[in-house]
Amino acid sequence: MVTIYDVPADALIEELSDRLADRLETPEWVNYTKSGADRELPPEQDDFWETRAASLLRKVAMNGPIGIERLATEYGGSTRGSTRYRVAPPSHAGGSRKIIRTALAQLEDEGFVQTAQGEGRRITDEGRAFLDEAAEAVFESIDNPELERYA
Repeated sequence: MVTIYDVPADALIEELSDRLADRLETPEWVNYTKSGADRELPPEQDDFWETRAASLLRKVAMNGPIGIERLATEYGGSTRGSTRYRVAPPSHAGGSRKIIRTALAQLEDEGFVQTAQGEGRRITDEGRAFLDEAAEAVFESIDNPELERYA
């Protein structure tokens, strides 16, 4: 059985994004909101919402139970390199917690993620099966001799 650990992350996130496109509803405010305090502009990707939700689903599956603060730290960045006219030394700014909370709420509504009281979010059995199906599809589509040893 192929799992999320057996396939490249970028290919898995792309496959999950395609599968989540029909299931998730993109909020209207996403086109006007920055994805973190370290960004100057909102995201320009057409499928930003599905891609971020897919990435969150993967992170919760790998690191769960995981909380909003830790996820915001992982999606954050340096304030020095991305904003103009800064003289201060670099510091870290977290990612948008509203984007993370809203995407996780939608994933909970789909039954892929559940809240573990006091611990954060964790993947459900249905979510694990969804991820494994996507990983299987990615594994079959990859033409890489190094991955053939897993087959």
